[in-house]
Amino acid sequence: MTARPVVLLVDDEPEILVALTDLLEDSFTILSTTSPAEALDILARRPDVDVIVSDQRMPEMGGDVMLARARAFCDAQAILLTGYADIGAVAAALNQGRISFYSHKPWDGDALRAMIVQAAHRHRLEGELHTERMLLHGLLRNLRSGLAFKDPQGRFIRINRQAAAFYGRDEAACLGQREEDLTDPAQLPALRAAEARMAAEGKDEDVIAFPTPGGGTVWREFTRARLDANPGATPGANPGVGSHSVLINRDITRQREMEARLRQAEKMQALGTMAGGIAHDFNNLLTAVMGSLELAADTGPPLDSRTARLLDNAMAAARRGADLTRRLLNFSRPRDLSLQPVDVNALLRNMRDLLMQAVTARRRDGAAPRMPFAIDVGGLAPDGTLPPARTDAGQLELALLNLCINAGDAMPDGGTIALSTRPIHIDGPHIDGPPVDNPPVDTPHGDGPRIGDSARGDLAPGPYVVVSVADQGTGMSPETLARIFEPFFTTKDVGRGTGLGLSMIYGFIRHVGGDVRVSSTLGQGTRVDLYLPVQQDAATPAPPPPPDPPAPRGLLALVVDDEDAVRAVTAGFLRGMGHRTIEATGGEAALSRLSDMEPDIPDLVVMDVMMPRMGGEEAARRIRARYPGTPILFLTGYADNADLPADALILRKPFTQAELSEYIARAIGS
Repeated sequence: MTARPVVLLVDDEPEILVALTDLLEDSFTILSTTSPAEALDILARRPDVDVIVSDQRMPEMGGDVMLARARAFCDAQAILLTGYADIGAVAAALNQGRISFYSHKPWDGDALRAMIVQAAHRHRLEGELHTERMLLHGLLRNLRSGLAFKDPQGRFIRINRQAAAFYGRDEAACLGQREEDLTDPAQLPALRAAEARMAAEGKDEDVIAFPTPGGGTVWREFTRARLDANPGATPGANPGVGSHSVLINRDITRQREMEARLRQAEKMQALGTMAGGIAHDFNNLLTAVMGSLELAADTGPPLDSRTARLLDNAMAAARRGADLTRRLLNFSRPRDLSLQPVDVNALLRNMRDLLMQAVTARRRDGAAPRMPFAIDVGGLAPDGTLPPARTDAGQLELALLNLCINAGDAMPDGGTIALSTRPIHIDGPHIDGPPVDNPPVDTPHGDGPRIGDSARGDLAPGPYVVVSVADQGTGMSPETLARIFEPFFTTKDVGRGTGLGLSMIYGFIRHVGGDVRVSSTLGQGTRVDLYLPVQQDAATPAPPPPPDPPAPRGLLALVVDDEDAVRAVTAGFLRGMGHRTIEATGGEAALSRLSDMEPDIPDLVVMDVMMPRMGGEEAARRIRARYPGTPILFLTGYADNADLPADALILRKPFTQAELSEYIARAIGS
């Protein structure tokens, strides 16, 4: 649309066109023609014409006829000029061509110019109104949220399908109705409070939870705003004066779920970091305790039975502590995983008897259930349809054993634990909700919270194998379900669980590139879905490694550890094996001792990984640069290998003298 209104002049007398152009060209953009037919062509090409000024009596075509034809494709305002005082003809022209004004010839210049200014303004105003209506109707039709407008009395005057569906009606049934007449009576207090806040402040936002028939919750966000006639008015300045308002009703259930999943993922990451740090410190303590007990048992004359029994009890307790620490580390980041293609169906069939025995043995110390336990593997995918999963078979067996024991504990009266498998394909990232399975997943226990998602909120696109464990037990409340993967959280009696089993499963599944999804409803049971990535290129199994060579004796070993107790135990083990030892308290001290020993160098360096100032990785790199070929055995209490080389030889704490001897043989042999 041009800055100046566009006027089309039509008259069969050229002198009239010249006079009109001279009158109007200072204020308007002028187009002119002596032919009504050519005028129609101009209007077809130029949609920006605002006003048509046409003579009535023309030999080719009357002005009223030309304007009537133009109405088929042009909405410009029309002014009819006539040299005759035939009121009947003028009235007919007004009706046929929807003419806004007419003027007699000769015209009054000021009056004619005023008519054209008014007609141009009206045309542009009607165009803007048409655009606004088109935008509003398009917004109402296509907006995914509910959108409605109210008059000053609070009655709906515009409403879209989504907003009307919230009230269980169609759009026509809602028009003219007040919101409080369509709202559930239980929600009326919240509605009135929201409207009062909007009246006082001009705007209000509120989030309300609505229960669903299936026991779930739908969250909706309501945004209300008063549409004041005076945009600069102070909210609440004239509370007695009514005004139109807008209501936006938006379903934010998925957003709430994503926020909860993100908070859960962040919490799990923080807990994993904390668990790794705690486990590292415990491993150092347990190395000192177990090593000292082992050295004490091997020192001096034979122990009497009572002392030997006490040492055995202490060693057993330390081993249980070491096992607990390993589970903590598996929660932080699973270690020593052997990722290979695994036939999950065959694994489940082979485990069925073991699972049955484990579940029934778990209940021997309690009252007998009213109905027997059963392990149902009838839901396995047909042979040949389930691709191999890329996972660690041993860790998967432990995870399934743990899940089945938990399922048995949740069924005090007995019941069936159903194991099933299915192949799915995640087509793409679904950041606004749970991943979509193909085919869809049937969740028999409702749409309860889903726990165990990554910070991205989804699995990577690709094929997966889903292993499901479903029970008929007591189920879990949303509050319990939100905490099941937290370490040390358990609902079992003292002595029946540490609260680390599900944490370990979570860490293991996430480490192999999968995910854990849990759905549960009180009184209806629980279902756990393990998503395992499909092995894309199953490689030929590697041949078994050759047996380790016998451990050498009489070596000179440099022992590097910042923990005095651990260093003393390691050196004691080495001396017990017939080796000589030199000790250093850290990486810098180790380099200094090596410099003092030149030209002699030790046969072996046994070094901790995590040390202050200079860690084991940097110290080892400097030692290898100065003394190439020197074997280095790393000791670590962490689950991962930090920044160590891929071929590094690593012994994890706590360790026994026999394990240390085995790794020394590997280091020297390499």
